[in-house]
Amino acid sequence: MTAIVIKLLVVFLVVMALVAKKQPIYVAVTAGAVVTWVLYGIPVADGIAAIIKACTSWSTLQLIVVMYLITFLQKMMGQRGAIDKAQKGLSSLFNNRWVNCAAAPIFIGMLPTPNAAFIAGDIVKASADKYMKHDEMAVTTTYFRHVSESFMPTYGAIILAISLAGITAGEFVVGMLPIVACIIASGCFWFLRGKVPMATGEAASTNKGKDVKDIFVGLWPILAIIILVVVAKMPIYVAGAIIMVAYFFLHKFSFSEVTPNFAASLQFKLYLNTFAVMTLKEFLTASGAINALPDFFAQLPIPTFMVFMLIFFFGSIVSGSQTIIGLCMPVAMAAIPNAGLPAVCLLMGTTYAAMQMSPTHICLTLTAEYFDISLGDLIKKTMPAVATTVVFTVLYYLAWTTFLA
Repeated sequence: MTAIVIKLLVVFLVVMALVAKKQPIYVAVTAGAVVTWVLYGIPVADGIAAIIKACTSWSTLQLIVVMYLITFLQKMMGQRGAIDKAQKGLSSLFNNRWVNCAAAPIFIGMLPTPNAAFIAGDIVKASADKYMKHDEMAVTTTYFRHVSESFMPTYGAIILAISLAGITAGEFVVGMLPIVACIIASGCFWFLRGKVPMATGEAASTNKGKDVKDIFVGLWPILAIIILVVVAKMPIYVAGAIIMVAYFFLHKFSFSEVTPNFAASLQFKLYLNTFAVMTLKEFLTASGAINALPDFFAQLPIPTFMVFMLIFFFGSIVSGSQTIIGLCMPVAMAAIPNAGLPAVCLLMGTTYAAMQMSPTHICLTLTAEYFDISLGDLIKKTMPAVATTVVFTVLYYLAWTTFLA
């Protein structure tokens, strides 16, 4: 049992060591997959099957298609100055750079595609480029961009969790609100405080209606995609294609204007990163290491809820949130004394924090590439806010179960 976990640690040390040496993310993650294959003695046939599944599964190919469509749309929005218009509208309406750096990524983060971070990153750059280094803008973008994934019951991991735990979406959202408030406050404290001034230095707006209109005109494609995905239950690639076509006609593009975007929207390095991350996840699943984590942590002399916190934290880092939720949420609900909504909020808050440090989290690799920094630098910058969120989540759970149960 211990040997399985030690091998898992070796895999991640290899990945992070290569990342620290400024190797491309796809090289580091691919090396981790190879090491996993060798250390766990995965049969050659199973390894080849894992690679084929990672590279040809619809979930992977859909991700590539969505990346291309959103990048194409982003370039069209740039050609019409949409991001600049939205950023100026936000600045004028609130006259606060923190709103631009935090609220805009939170809103754009509701768009369920990893490279929504590119659009959020554009706004963060426009607001904070004079005050932040690239790694600081990167962590600000990805951290706030993921706030909605901690509590909105429109994401697969959350839908799965509340279904397995037998609680309603409304109960979950209300229960998570204090943790969400902590996530936002923690991000402001660690990433914005002392770096980005709140004031924009501009005069207060005298036309709030125009500001709201500018924000809407700038960001309406994102809002429209969110509505189509959340309300109409439309696949993200279908919604993206519809809005891209609508944007073309509504903003009176000529075909010659968008022709260069067909090639410029190809992001081969990002596609390599995606295939590498998906391959590593398949190998980790095939290794059986995920199934071994509960038994390993159960041996530790700590309270049951803490055992499952560790399982969800490290399991999410290793395999992603949906995998560990599917494997362990039913077990946790049966094993934690008086488990219910407090335990679900504890475990989901922990899972959210862990995903902000996971090398298998595709959004992190894309953001690191976008800001031209290493994944290791991004994760290192994220750690203080993650630690704050985890500590608050534990205290929240203890207070809830002690005084409100």
